[in-house]
Amino acid sequence: MSTDLRTAEGTAARELLHFVTQETRFAIVGNILQHPEQLPSMYELEQLNPSVSDATVYKHVQKLIDAGVVEEVALDEDGRRQGYPWKFYGLTDEGRAFLEDHNLLAAEETLRQIYDTISDKPDKMVKYENAPRPARE
Repeated sequence: MSTDLRTAEGTAARELLHFVTQETRFAIVGNILQHPEQLPSMYELEQLNPSVSDATVYKHVQKLIDAGVVEEVALDEDGRRQGYPWKFYGLTDEGRAFLEDHNLLAAEETLRQIYDTISDKPDKMVKYENAPRPARE
């Protein structure tokens, strides 16, 4: 995609690109891409970002939601199980398209391979990783 950075659309795209590639937010986007279902729970995102506080992870996820890059996806009440998460976070269709347009999905397969090599996951994370998730369209 060729974007003329002098236009309003180009300025907005440049600002969103800068926003998404801020270190913590970009790490969260990478965590979503590398997750086996591309729908990690907040706990999983927190565990994958040990260098920042849980509150900081939450704040940045909310900012990504507000920007339309990430969406919260919840299990319906019938699918919820006690002791398991029921809210998950994934890329919106628009967010995925934006990342693809700006060549930020090139490492997606590598991210998944790296995720598969994590061998010291806490038991709770493994449990949450295997939790039921809502079907995405």
